[in-house]
Amino acid sequence: MTVSAWAPLRRSAFRALWLAQFASNIGTWAQTVGAQWLMGDLGGTALQVALVQTATALPVFLLVVPSGALGDILDRRHVLMSGQALMLAGAAGLMLLAGTDKATPLSLLGLLALMAVGQALSMPSFQAIQPELVSREEIAQAALLNGVNMNVGRAIGPALGGLLIALAGPEATFAFNTVSFLGVLVVLARWKRPSDHRPLGTEHITTAVRSGARYVGSSPLFRRVLARLLLFIVFGSGLWALLPAIARGPLGLDASGYGVLLGSVGTGAIGGAFVVPKLLRRMSKNRLVLLATWLYAAATSAAVLTGSFAVVIGAMLLTGACWIATLSTFNASAQVLLPSWTRARALAYYQLILMGGQALGAVVWGALADAYDLHAAMIVPAVAMAVGALAATKWLPLIDRPLDVTPATYWEEPPELDDTNAGPVLVTVEWPVAEENEDAFIDAMQRVGRARRRTGATMWGLFRDTEKPETFLETFTVATWQEHLRQHLERGTVVDQQNQDVARGLAKEPPLVRHLVFAEPTKPE
Repeated sequence: MTVSAWAPLRRSAFRALWLAQFASNIGTWAQTVGAQWLMGDLGGTALQVALVQTATALPVFLLVVPSGALGDILDRRHVLMSGQALMLAGAAGLMLLAGTDKATPLSLLGLLALMAVGQALSMPSFQAIQPELVSREEIAQAALLNGVNMNVGRAIGPALGGLLIALAGPEATFAFNTVSFLGVLVVLARWKRPSDHRPLGTEHITTAVRSGARYVGSSPLFRRVLARLLLFIVFGSGLWALLPAIARGPLGLDASGYGVLLGSVGTGAIGGAFVVPKLLRRMSKNRLVLLATWLYAAATSAAVLTGSFAVVIGAMLLTGACWIATLSTFNASAQVLLPSWTRARALAYYQLILMGGQALGAVVWGALADAYDLHAAMIVPAVAMAVGALAATKWLPLIDRPLDVTPATYWEEPPELDDTNAGPVLVTVEWPVAEENEDAFIDAMQRVGRARRRTGATMWGLFRDTEKPETFLETFTVATWQEHLRQHLERGTVVDQQNQDVARGLAKEPPLVRHLVFAEPTKPE
């Protein structure tokens, strides 16, 4: 069945949140201009002006991983509302201080940092709720629309910010941003989100962070998406960092001309939202990403190889479409690979790479531009991006058929244990396997082992009995009995069950399972 690019907007919850987020994105970009302008009005030094960007980015980079864990162990709607409330408080504070002429460079940076904390709290949960707002078949389209939302906001926001500053001063941008957060809060307050199914209650935050890292480390398909994202974003971020220099330098544009370039990127993103679903019906994700990456590399090179404003506008239209095509494909691929119990904390690593890769790329290609020129800073990463995309298509392919990660309880009932904090726990599984099935069994158990590690095992191994060669012993350890219960009751998926069923089908009879708890030494009296 063909899914329209705009299908997610037919769903009332997604549509309301998308529209509210669109206003918020415009407000955020308008406020960025207002904050930088206000710092100049306050007599801020060059360092203080640069720290505006640090204040808005550093808290996100530091807090996005634990925030992702909070998005999995608490109600995501409440986490989102808390993050939006922090950002509203920061914007309102900036509006009041700027409006009463009481703002200082320190108070400006502090309130921007507070807003960045709210952003860090919101980002993983916002990504994680998308599969709750649309059907599984519409996730790719939802990712496209969210990308359009961000890119158009990036194009409109700075221009609106400049207009508001000219009409009423920087405080007007903070006022607009404050109102935009109110809209998101109203939508979230009205959303009737179903309760999370947590038979064992809420995880501790440190345990949740560790389990998220363990899941990412034991999920090769998700790590493949992260690697592809990093490869693209580091080489592709130079355009955003150097576009102002291109506008001022080779093109000789003023602020309005620069705004036209940004608007062209947003327009291209909208066009990409129409084209990408049609292309995905005709080609695989790998071919689409490869094509979009090559076109993006060509367009960014064209931006510095020509002095024609019209040609550069065409190139920006193309970069907007290719940027949205590539990132939405990565985002949708990531979301469909992740089960609900760990979606927010795993997507936090996606956000970490997305932001960290852009920051790294901006520094590297900016330094290259200083050392040589803009031509080298744009063409070198473009060539590297094109070559890297070709290699990644072969060695890090994306899968076109998503795995079934819906919850499944398929483990045998564990024995009862009064002390759920007891541990470590050693689980042994004795598998009798016929000689003709040994190779297939060993191969199948590698997938089973990865599932054990993703759901909580800290160590896993498969051993052959030297005295009974047809007997294999699977062993894995879990930190506590509580964590092992979560493996049983909360973290299993259909694909994990399918992999275990393959292994069981190769065994001669059902395996024998034993649970052992670490024997604490008796304390001396």
